[in-house]
Amino acid sequence: MKKILLVVPILFFFISAYAENGSRLWLRYDTLRTAKVTGPDCKAAQVLSLYYKGAQVKLQLDESMADNDGYRIEEQSDAVCITARKQSGLLYGAFALLRGEKGSSAPFFGLRILNHWDNIDGSVERGYAGESIFWNEKMLIDAKLIEQYAMANASIGINGVVLNNVNASPKMLTRAYINKVRELADLMRPWGITVYLSVNFGSPKALGEVDTADPLNPKVRRWWQKKAKEIYQQIPDFGGFLVKANSEGQPGPFDYGRTHADGANMLAEALRPFGGIVMWRSFVYGAAHKGEDRVKQAVSEFAALDSLYDQNTKTVRSAFADNVILQSKNGPLDFQPREPYAPIFDQMKHTPQMAELQITQEYLGQSEHLVFLAPMWKEFFSFVSPSILKGIAGVANVGLDNNWCGHHFAQANWYAFGRLAWDPTLSSEQIADEWLKQTFSVQSPKNSQLMSMMLRSREACVDYMMPLGLHHIFKFDHHMGPEPDGFKADYPIEWCPVYYHKADQQGIGFDRSSEGTGATQQYREPYRSIYEKTSTCPEQYLLWFHHLPWTYRTLSGRTILEELEYRYARGVKEVEDFVEIWQQSKPLIDAQRWQEVDERLHHQLRDAREWQQVCTSYFASFTK
Repeated sequence: MKKILLVVPILFFFISAYAENGSRLWLRYDTLRTAKVTGPDCKAAQVLSLYYKGAQVKLQLDESMADNDGYRIEEQSDAVCITARKQSGLLYGAFALLRGEKGSSAPFFGLRILNHWDNIDGSVERGYAGESIFWNEKMLIDAKLIEQYAMANASIGINGVVLNNVNASPKMLTRAYINKVRELADLMRPWGITVYLSVNFGSPKALGEVDTADPLNPKVRRWWQKKAKEIYQQIPDFGGFLVKANSEGQPGPFDYGRTHADGANMLAEALRPFGGIVMWRSFVYGAAHKGEDRVKQAVSEFAALDSLYDQNTKTVRSAFADNVILQSKNGPLDFQPREPYAPIFDQMKHTPQMAELQITQEYLGQSEHLVFLAPMWKEFFSFVSPSILKGIAGVANVGLDNNWCGHHFAQANWYAFGRLAWDPTLSSEQIADEWLKQTFSVQSPKNSQLMSMMLRSREACVDYMMPLGLHHIFKFDHHMGPEPDGFKADYPIEWCPVYYHKADQQGIGFDRSSEGTGATQQYREPYRSIYEKTSTCPEQYLLWFHHLPWTYRTLSGRTILEELEYRYARGVKEVEDFVEIWQQSKPLIDAQRWQEVDERLHHQLRDAREWQQVCTSYFASFTK
């Protein structure tokens, strides 16, 4: 291989002194410019030439390696050598080297995608870190900011970005916005990132170009084919569409008496010539199954589409085209602090699937609470094998705040998502340790207490919000704070907290056994039988699956009410401990970030005490 010594231009990122405001995320590299890098002229070479502390690095492409983004890092007598099949692999290997890794690694998931719920006016749905980094009313793009963002994603292996909200504006498919998507794609492509768009299913009609959006109408099909061609002429490596259809008021194929497969396949047909995919969300509930337990509706709508009998091949197949992937939330409801896994992952045997996780903390204290989500996602993977998934998506928590994520520790969830998307076998402990070392320069064993706080934080959140399987008892509009007595006549019942806890004089909990809504029957064995009986149902899901009398004794010997009171108190005590740990960490942390986290921890403690007081008082009122 011909060796080329590169003269590398200075990157936009981290070239001068920065205030300790969190803007550098976990990428707190010193600009060294000491390493000599030979090999392809690419972003990996630029990164290493600026930041690697060693003397020489060789980058080489090897077509004999597996066709993925993997890499191999080897120590040689005079240099470190990074080998990969693709330039993206060299880039991921470069960041692995900066983390101190050696050896070979390859991504478990080919699709490692952030879903941004960003609106074209700059607002962000469920965004707690400022306005959109992509969109604003002036339609201006901050190229430096986008490159910083792309580099951060590349450093943890994320290779795709959906640029806009699943509640999509039809305007996103107009020429002016497609041109902006092209600009964003051009900025992120060198960092190994493919761009995707959420699309409004009713776009042809909404834009006034066709008088219907019926997926079986030839005019509609031609409209989408023409639109796909227009996009790919601007962005040859465009990834495809993410679709929310017939859910929460969004248009979809049901509006025309068609199936989800009819709708998805129409879009798949338009994208197929260019290699694009359709990610079709299974988050659906409402009119099609009115009155049915909300957590059952995804399976009710999609299971039959997974098992069509093909007369020609005499086999059972999916009704969906092979470039359609069904994207489902990790739980069957809506990103609650704890849910059982979604049974749709058990039911769909022939349709490709990907999991959707929520990085932004919609139901977990938003930007005010420190809640490390890696343990929750590891819990999901303990039930749903990554091997059945084609990819993984995360609803992003990124905005224009100086620290990107609102809460400094919320950066850890962005980091954790990327690392688990690359390797779901990584432990929560390893991910937390990596992030702490890179973000705060706190080395083991000094970070042990901070790591303990991170690892305990999700369980603490469950305790002080909704223990024992309680769920969705938040305030209506913003999902922040408790409202167990919440009910509004003009709201769909499945949005009301009282629908979920069902507390009454007799007891509390949602009966989803075979004697109730039958949701337990959607699970594979052994979980179907385990969840069916109170004697075998894990206590962490007890009130999710069962309505129990207040006198029911938990494993501790306490009654249900006593157990709830105990766990709410335990959650508050945990946050009190987190405040103390952070106080003790003051000598280890820079002043600005320490102060900002300290303020949020005290806010979290006030919120935890409010949850405890409101919920225990409300539930106790039923036993008087």
